Amino acid sequence: MSGWKLATAAIGAPDLHFHDLRHTGNHFAASTGAGLKDLMARMGHDSERAAMIYLHETRGADLAITAAIDEHVKSARDRDGEGSA
Repeated sequence: MSGWKLATAAIGAPDLHFHDLRHTGNHFAASTGAGLKDLMARMGHDSERAAMIYLHETRGADLAITAAIDEHVKSARDRDGEGSA
């Protein structure tokens, strides 16, 4: 059994692939607000295509953040007796 298979079995993640770690790292990098060229350099890609995939994935986080902010403002208005705007 390879070292990778032994390691992933030892942590209870036998189906984990090395590429999964790369994907996660790139996703985290994109969520920091890194630009396209920075992501390309980090990933070692000459093509913008792969980096754009990660940038598009982080757009969903923007929607979740916006919804949370809206809810916070609405709750604050309701507490202050202003009602909805």
